[in-house]
Amino acid sequence: MSTSLADARYFLNRMIGLFRRSVASLRTRGWRATWQRIRVHAQPLPELQRAPLYLPAAAPFAPFAVPYSVEPRVSIVIPVYNHAAHTLACLRALAAHPPHVACEILVIDDGSSDETLQWMPQVQGLRYEVRAANGGFIEACNDGVARSRGAFVVLLNNDTVPQPGWLDALLETFDKVPQAGLVGSQLLYPDGRLQEAGGVVFSDGSAWSYGRFESPDDPRYRALRDADYCSGAALMLPRALWNQLGGLDTRYRPAYYEDTDLAFAVRAAGRRVLVQPASRVVHDEGTSNGTDTGSGIKAYQVRNQGVFAARWAQVLARHPAPGSVPSPALLHRHQRQVLILDERVPQPDRDSGSLRQYNLIRMLLAEGLHVVFVPTLREHAGAPTEALQALGVEVWYAPFLEGVGAWLREHGSRFAVVMMVRHHVASECLPLLKRYAPDARRVFDTVDLHYLRERRGAELAGDAGLLRNAGRTRTRELAVMAASDVTVLVSEAERVQLQADAPAVHVELISNLHEVAGGGASWAERRDLVFVGGFRHPPNVDAMHWFIGEVFARIRAQLPQVRFHCIGADVPPSLQALAASQPGVEIHGFVPVVTPYMEEVRIAVAPLRFGAGVKGKVNLSMAHGQPVVATTVGVEGMHLRDGEDVLVADDAEAFAAAVVRLYRDEALWQRLSAAGLHNVADHFSLDAARDTVRRVFVG
Repeated sequence: MSTSLADARYFLNRMIGLFRRSVASLRTRGWRATWQRIRVHAQPLPELQRAPLYLPAAAPFAPFAVPYSVEPRVSIVIPVYNHAAHTLACLRALAAHPPHVACEILVIDDGSSDETLQWMPQVQGLRYEVRAANGGFIEACNDGVARSRGAFVVLLNNDTVPQPGWLDALLETFDKVPQAGLVGSQLLYPDGRLQEAGGVVFSDGSAWSYGRFESPDDPRYRALRDADYCSGAALMLPRALWNQLGGLDTRYRPAYYEDTDLAFAVRAAGRRVLVQPASRVVHDEGTSNGTDTGSGIKAYQVRNQGVFAARWAQVLARHPAPGSVPSPALLHRHQRQVLILDERVPQPDRDSGSLRQYNLIRMLLAEGLHVVFVPTLREHAGAPTEALQALGVEVWYAPFLEGVGAWLREHGSRFAVVMMVRHHVASECLPLLKRYAPDARRVFDTVDLHYLRERRGAELAGDAGLLRNAGRTRTRELAVMAASDVTVLVSEAERVQLQADAPAVHVELISNLHEVAGGGASWAERRDLVFVGGFRHPPNVDAMHWFIGEVFARIRAQLPQVRFHCIGADVPPSLQALAASQPGVEIHGFVPVVTPYMEEVRIAVAPLRFGAGVKGKVNLSMAHGQPVVATTVGVEGMHLRDGEDVLVADDAEAFAAAVVRLYRDEALWQRLSAAGLHNVADHFSLDAARDTVRRVFVG
């Protein structure tokens, strides 16, 4: 495919942007850190790594045990009719990798005449139930569920091999998605190719197995997603809903279309039908009934399509016409689709900007929008990428994302809103959006005003070169704002700044977004000081050099037992060396879960001497009832008052005195703790931002 002018401009802008940022990084971070950042951009992306499929080795039968509970939360119902070797492999997989949840396993024998009769009674823990007469798949399933006891029921074919974690992933979906009614597994062929990631139903009742024969790691199939139906080979639903719907409809006896009908009935009852890719099940398709629809039981598939189409004709009228090729655009045609462009997926356990973005995505999903995330570096970030996919976000990455331009050429037209995060990403992508998504609302999320932060850092350092760089950043950032429909800021102080610098820009305020966690431990149960912040951010590096080098010794002189906990990824060697020379300083680096430090440490410090935006570290502490001592820059734009919500000091002696005063004064500590919780609820909670989010993204 030929390269357009927009693609060429994207490449040129990207190269120019990388060069400019590298030059600026050399002045602020030094050559080692800059070279490391350049390598991240230049190195080839690693291949996706996924656990190999578990397939039990064929072996002669010998007695073994499967998971069993007298008080199961989940009942696994496996209908069987001969094919004992397949049933044995399925049970061996369940025994080899038992679920964490309490469960029972029922094999419902619908009239087998092979080794099933001899082998199943020897499997310890298995509930082996023999039906009085053969009735077919539907009757066997209904009978099995009636005999089971769990609050959730699972239908599982005997020609499946469930993969480790499959059942817990299904159940967790119900815990996290309140409207979930039926959740199905991602089905795989034994060779690892995708068999089905949920099904698509067309207006005539015919169906399409979404993703068949493709890679299960393709971004189209890796996110939690609503599906028209999920195969009865592996699905879960609450027993109460099963009973409400009457189980599988016997009009489809002996089999076929009963699972599709069940999914439509679940939706008609106001619940969602979801496919959960984190639940993987290998399915030897066609073992029981073959694949020939011209004869045998498989012929009922053709007959039952007509039965199903007649029953659900009114609903099917809104489905796509047969012959349509399912795609994300088609499957999400009834939703407003939002694209987010950023260099990397958010890592909410590492920085406040990521936490804000992650919570914003949660809000968009709660509004019923379909969210797509494209990291321009094209990397699969592991757990952070999977966390977004678990929410239902369509995240793209290499090798399926070959380039941003080519991807937008194919997908750009489906988006109502595109949000570009940070000015250098926006500068690169704007030409592509104008060509390939011309009707989308362009939203520019500054994260903070970069030119303001750079200018303050240059002034603090007295560096004329950095001051010139800040001026160039200002020009580029304001140009992006002028080319965008909406510019999102994080603080009222930045809004005031822009009223002077660019009064014509349409601005909306979406600040940091936090859950209010509560008060944590009491003053008497807490001790020590803490700082949380990633050290790729120059203001944090400067803050810690100043605090550890000039402030902390003054605090230790009056509080000799106090310790200071410095938390954050990418700690530079210079800071490590400084901390090693100061008694009482503990450099922890990256900590996956910082909650204990918020709930058990007495005071948080935010000794920032330059920066912009809103300081997530301050919000995070206050959301846990942890009072803060900060500089004027540290509390800028955060609706905080010195002595009422926070203590503020800007020189080393005053900052140390404020920390010591708050550390010793229980009444002051309690007052600031309560005020901080109120501040987060009023200004930085999800509820506080909801109206603005709807105005920007929903319209």
